Amino acid sequence: MNKNRGFTLVELIMTMVIVGILAAVVAPRFFDTNVFQSRGFADQVQATLRYAQKVAIAQRRNVCVAFDSVAVPNNITLTIDSDTPSDGVCNPAPAGNLQSPSGGASYVINAPAGVAFGTAPAPVDFSFNALGTPTNAPQAISITGAANAIIIEAETGYVH
Repeated sequence: MNKNRGFTLVELIMTMVIVGILAAVVAPRFFDTNVFQSRGFADQVQATLRYAQKVAIAQRRNVCVAFDSVAVPNNITLTIDSDTPSDGVCNPAPAGNLQSPSGGASYVINAPAGVAFGTAPAPVDFSFNALGTPTNAPQAISITGAANAIIIEAETGYVH
């Protein structure tokens, strides 16, 4: 009793059809890096805003958040206010107070090429006070290509 082993012609053709459909649908999405960059920048913006709130609470100072889409396209700058009590204007604190790569009092993140803010906050500048509460809240920030907007709650300053 010799039993032939292997695949039938129908099984091979069906496998090729399924692989072809997957290649046509999945491959363009997989090779489009703009989606990955948009999502990564959205996560970085969210983490930066959470960091700004934590620094404001830890140092008991205002941390100003500025969204710039003109001079340096699509970047965020965090600055610790050196005034106590705050006068509403962000005056940079002495170097080293905000742990930035440059060692200064400001921290800047830039959007990758092809990624932009869909909607920045209505006032382009706002701040977290010493209790972590944001001014001009609630805020909603969207980034092109990212699925969800970043929300900053009015009462708590929670960023999600």
